[in-house]
Amino acid sequence: MAIEIKSGQGIAPLSLVGPAPATPHWDRPPEQPQPQTLLIIDEIDLNRRLLRAMLKTAPYRILEAQRPSEALAILDREKVDLIIVDQVIPEMSGTEFCQLIKNDRRTQLVPVLMTTSLQGVENEVAGFESGADEFLLKPLRPALVRTRIHTMLRNKALVDSLEEAESILFALAQSVEHRDRHTGMHCERLAAYGIALAQALGLPPRDQLALYRGGYLHDIGKIAIPDSILFKRGLLTEQEWQVMRLHTIRGEEICRPMKTLAPVLPIIRSHHERWDGSGYPDGLKGEEIPLLARILQIADIYDALTTARPYKPAFSHEHTMELMMEESRRGWRDPELVPLFAQITQHSDGEALWIGAESMQASLAAMRRELAK
Repeated sequence: MAIEIKSGQGIAPLSLVGPAPATPHWDRPPEQPQPQTLLIIDEIDLNRRLLRAMLKTAPYRILEAQRPSEALAILDREKVDLIIVDQVIPEMSGTEFCQLIKNDRRTQLVPVLMTTSLQGVENEVAGFESGADEFLLKPLRPALVRTRIHTMLRNKALVDSLEEAESILFALAQSVEHRDRHTGMHCERLAAYGIALAQALGLPPRDQLALYRGGYLHDIGKIAIPDSILFKRGLLTEQEWQVMRLHTIRGEEICRPMKTLAPVLPIIRSHHERWDGSGYPDGLKGEEIPLLARILQIADIYDALTTARPYKPAFSHEHTMELMMEESRRGWRDPELVPLFAQITQHSDGEALWIGAESMQASLAAMRRELAK
């Protein structure tokens, strides 16, 4: 989320005469919020004028289009908060237009109010199946139109605030990663490896999306760990280890208020558990450990071993898998997931899964869009 900070007036040199000092910026009235933007799509001028008249008492900014092509051009250059579209329009039907914008990641969260003069339940069903959020029959009743639009815009504002909150959490998680110059692109790689293993297991898109998010958010709790512990070069004392182990609990606490992140919480809390019960924070054993946490743990270990750190060089794919198989035999890792991960990466030598930072980010961005549909 971009934050724009507007500077106040400069401070004039102190003088016994001259104009009164400017009002401090914190005493000025807050700027008025921008009006919400509505886009009306209807071929008939009279219908658009009637809608404008119904909404004239509200501080909306209203844009108009007669055809879908005009509407799409507007959506390319304008931020629109709500779309009102008639079911019968030229070039394509209103339902086809609705499907088009709901399949576009840039507009998929924009609420759509569909109107029609066509009678029949099948038309209403078609409208909702196309992705419309509300459906009204003509002739339109002004009070009902205003109420529906107000409710839809209120829900849109809630969705926007959730997206902003999630974006802030992701930015926080990446800031944790960037505190350590030796772990660049770590989150992206974990997301990539985790999704690759989930796909090999045939897990559904919702689990893949949770692993995508978990790749970024699994260590967000480290933001609460002092640098003196997080970046200590020598071995940690037992007391310092106790503090370090708290990062899984702190991370879960940070993300818990976001309901959309509920599937990610077990990953954040349990990705340091061990198959034999010797991990933390809860000492879970075997399949008590959530599957997605076990998947991300394997991805995390693989990435740690195949990248250079201040205390070790980057190990080859073959040597890394030998070490991970040995840990599996000791009872630390899931004995089925480790061989599967070795199999899906055996021809990659640790690099063919994702080649280059830009390629990885583009691939993950596309994958997230697909999983979020």
